[in-house]
Amino acid sequence: MQLDDKAIVQRVKEMVLPIVSKMGYKLFDVEFKPERGWVLRIIVDKEGGITVGDCEEISKRISALLDVEDIIPVSYMLEVSSPGLTRELTKAEHFSFFKGRLVRVVLREPIQNRRELIGRIEDVKDDVLVLKDKGTEELLHIPLSIIARANLEIEKW
Repeated sequence: MQLDDKAIVQRVKEMVLPIVSKMGYKLFDVEFKPERGWVLRIIVDKEGGITVGDCEEISKRISALLDVEDIIPVSYMLEVSSPGLTRELTKAEHFSFFKGRLVRVVLREPIQNRRELIGRIEDVKDDVLVLKDKGTEELLHIPLSIIARANLEIEKW
């Protein structure tokens, strides 16, 4: 059976976003992929972080909706989780949400002869990340299109 996993992800996002938002959480991402069977992963976040209890409550509400709507034609495991402390940032809205936080960025093309940068997210506008370099305090303008990977850094207190 050929699955249109992108269409399933889009439909799940549309269905889940109002529920998650009403509960006070941010829908960080939705994944649907084979991992020893199919896994539908709903990744949520909120200021201050997510607890196991949060994930359980969200899972109950989403599971009931998915059972009623029956949009996934194969058996799957539903997983609700937090993106984690060193979460990957892949979209402009991810960078915006974490404005002011420390991030490690790996680039496809070097900027100032560097492919890896650590700095604070100052802003994101027109698909350009403005990063305050940790070492030089210089503001760097990085097109999102040249970012190979970006993850939050754990800040020591």
